[in-house]
Order: sequence, then C-alpha cells, then structure tokens
Amino acid sequence: MTREEVAMICKAMSDSNRLRIIEMLTQGEKCGCHLLEELHVTQPTLSHHMKVLSDCGLVSSYKDGKWHHYSINCDKFKEFKGYLAAITCSCDVRAESSAEVCCVKNDK
Repeated sequence: MTREEVAMICKAMSDSNRLRIIEMLTQGEKCGCHLLEELHVTQPTLSHHMKVLSDCGLVSSYKDGKWHHYSINCDKFKEFKGYLAAITCSCDVRAESSAEVCCVKNDK
C-alpha cells in the first residue's frame, strides 16, 4: 500500500459520520436506506460520504433497484491495518542501542 493510498484512507476516515458508517459496516452489508435512518443525514450527504469511502477503496457497493448496498472492502481494510501496525514508536526501540548522534558539538 502506498503512502498516497494511506493518506486517502486517513482523510476519508477523518469525518465522524464516515467513521460511524465504517463501524456500521463492520456488522455486515447495509442498504443505503438503513444508513440514512441511522445517520440522520440527507441522501445527497450520504452519497457524498459513500463516494469518499468508495474512492479510497474502503467500501464496495452494488445497486439493487433504487438503493445501493454497501460493504467494507476487507482486503483493502486489512492492508490498511497492516500498514498502520507496521508503524512503531521510537519508544519501542532501546534508545541506548540504536541512538544516532544528530548534532555533535565540537568544543575544540
């Protein structure tokens, strides 16, 4: 996964409504009508949120009649989680054994 893909996903998930949508979709596929009921947003607002989530690859959809059905793209989500899991804190590495001297002051 590229940094650009990760950035798009992070941007998509930076909205509380989109985070809520992701949380709802972790319980399984949902029809847009059910997402509308739960979120209390307008249909155009839901469409915008779903486009953002679809464009970054986190959500897949198909149309059935007049409604879209949405689900999490598990492969993309697992790839994103793996990317985040690979990021570690410098606190996790012993400072004494891996410290590099950045700026050495020469007092001579």
